[in-house]
Amino acid sequence: MNTPAEFVAWFRSVAPYINAFRGKTFVIGFSGEMVTNATFVDFIHDVNLLASLGVRLVLVHGARPQIQLRLDESQLETQTVMGMRVTDPAALQCVKESVGRVHHEIAALLSMGLPNSPMANAAIRVTSGNFVTACPYGVIQGIDLMHTGKVRKINAPAIHSRLEQGDVVLISPLGYSPTGEIFNLTMENVTSETAIALHAEKLILLLDNANTAALPRELTLPESKLLLENKTPATAAPIPDAIRSSLQYATKACELGVTRAHLVSRHIDGAIIQELFTHDGIGCMISQETLQALRKARIDDVGGILQLIEPLEAEGILVRRGRELLEIEIDRFTVFEHDGIILGCAALYPFPEEHACELACLAIHPDYRDQGHGERLLKHIENKTIAQGIHKLFVLTTHATHWFIEHGFNPATPAELPKAKQNLYNYQRRSKVLIKHL
Repeated sequence: MNTPAEFVAWFRSVAPYINAFRGKTFVIGFSGEMVTNATFVDFIHDVNLLASLGVRLVLVHGARPQIQLRLDESQLETQTVMGMRVTDPAALQCVKESVGRVHHEIAALLSMGLPNSPMANAAIRVTSGNFVTACPYGVIQGIDLMHTGKVRKINAPAIHSRLEQGDVVLISPLGYSPTGEIFNLTMENVTSETAIALHAEKLILLLDNANTAALPRELTLPESKLLLENKTPATAAPIPDAIRSSLQYATKACELGVTRAHLVSRHIDGAIIQELFTHDGIGCMISQETLQALRKARIDDVGGILQLIEPLEAEGILVRRGRELLEIEIDRFTVFEHDGIILGCAALYPFPEEHACELACLAIHPDYRDQGHGERLLKHIENKTIAQGIHKLFVLTTHATHWFIEHGFNPATPAELPKAKQNLYNYQRRSKVLIKHL
């Protein structure tokens, strides 16, 4: 941002996200590799920012490299079965030591309050507890995984109680059994099960694999399942195994009630801020339903429509419409929205006595043009016209003549307009008249 105006515009653009996220529960999972990185402190600053905006945060950390280092120091070798470490009693001691060390290091960073830093006056209270009940994984391929386990239950009421007090909850990849045993768990398993138990608004997994470009920006739950089943075009790039595992956990979480799950590369500076506070994000978001919708406009859409069309009105591309007129004519409008933000609109005005309809105020946000959204709106308007028993659609335009011709409209004259529209034709504006027979 090079100017104060750009800063102000950016600051205003994040306001809807701040309002939407306040009081919501986010569960964020990150690996032990991320903890060892020098940029981890920047992630802690971002966590502080989310907490200061009123987001209820649960952090789940991993400790794989720290555990491996401790095993190497103790000269202990362990087996792996289907990617899972066999945790015998000796290895479990190394797991407990490593996890405990990582846990306290993170808590220390969250407790920082240095002046002239993002943590100044943060006063983050970090809480932990025996929130995770676990059970053994059992015997796989004839091998007993011993103290390697999986989540059996999350104590959601206890976590909610801490969150309501304004604490950030920090959970380690360890679980406890009713018999007093300790189990080594995966960060991904704990993160997803915690998000499910809390009915979290968001599950966020920060991936060690930097190649998140292998995933689309957005996936619905059905699309994510198809991707995992390899039922995608043959030209699609294969998903790396590490990302596939995270996608499986994210998909399961959405299937069991989590509103949205995000897979984001940890290698990007400010990854969670960019993912959460920009409209397009930088990772892959899985949602229960599609984020795009074409629907009839409502009165509360007036502000969004005005924000979309006012720049085009200022350039003379669209005829000016004031808020009052737009409120009166809101039933004429169809909007295209993405994730609750209006990115396109179009209006339909019928002239039933002359068996014609006018398409007006077709607009798409500049950042989302050339992606087929205009065509979708046009097709929707054409279908609405035909549904009224009318097969003649006309439009007046000063800038988009070629686009309409490419989409089946033919040049016409003002004399071919319905009489009522002829009387309103602005000869100073000299709009081109185009007609399409449906």
